[in-house]
Amino acid sequence: MAYKNILLDKQETIATVTISRPQVLNALNDETITELIHCFSELQKDAQILVIILTGAGEKAFVSGADINELKVADAFGGVKKSVKGEELMFLMEGIDKVVIGAINGYALGGGCELALACDIRIASENAKFGLPEVSLGIFPGYGGTQRLPRLVGLGKAKELIFTGDLIDAQECLRIGLVEKVVPLAELLSTCKNLAAKIASRGPLAIKIAKKCINLSLDVDLKTGCDYEATQFGVICTSQDKLEGTSAFLEKRKPNFKGQ
Repeated sequence: MAYKNILLDKQETIATVTISRPQVLNALNDETITELIHCFSELQKDAQILVIILTGAGEKAFVSGADINELKVADAFGGVKKSVKGEELMFLMEGIDKVVIGAINGYALGGGCELALACDIRIASENAKFGLPEVSLGIFPGYGGTQRLPRLVGLGKAKELIFTGDLIDAQECLRIGLVEKVVPLAELLSTCKNLAAKIASRGPLAIKIAKKCINLSLDVDLKTGCDYEATQFGVICTSQDKLEGTSAFLEKRKPNFKGQ
């Protein structure tokens, strides 16, 4: 599939996906969401890719929000359809067995903020601003924002941000746990690529299973989550990667993981 609104670059074990609609500050329209769903689905099949970096083109915006022209004409059926399609992308990003790093290079508003919330790790540039301003348009977040934001920042702070529609800067995002790190814009991609390379050097099968365990922890009680973790720990102990990793440690050499 030839992409119109996104760019895909693969370098060894790391893929960089760039949303590229700079004329509208990378706003998400239906076509772009369709392309992202296809792109992430294809990356899921690519065994060589271990980490995905998601960012926006230019220096002003990661994603400025959803396409308002499409929202304006949406009726009840169209609204449900748009929400379900957006959530399909978010669940795909969360469930993919790669680590997804959000390189937030500017405005991450509305659907852009929700896109960032679906990443495993978020690193923001100093000029980044986050917000869910949908209530100022007479709507509310429809791509999972009402569900994922409380899980990251707590119920009260999530309600404050969603009910007011206020934007917050990168340092406030760091303070409340919405992002993991803030760096100068010029260093954003290199920081994300260095992190991606570090993650890619670890046991890929272990990271794949760990991501499943971490995601499950949000939806089950502690005992259920720990039981699942124990079962999956048994699985990883039968892997070639476990044997290679422990052998390399004892032999004082770098491991050569195969993801098996």
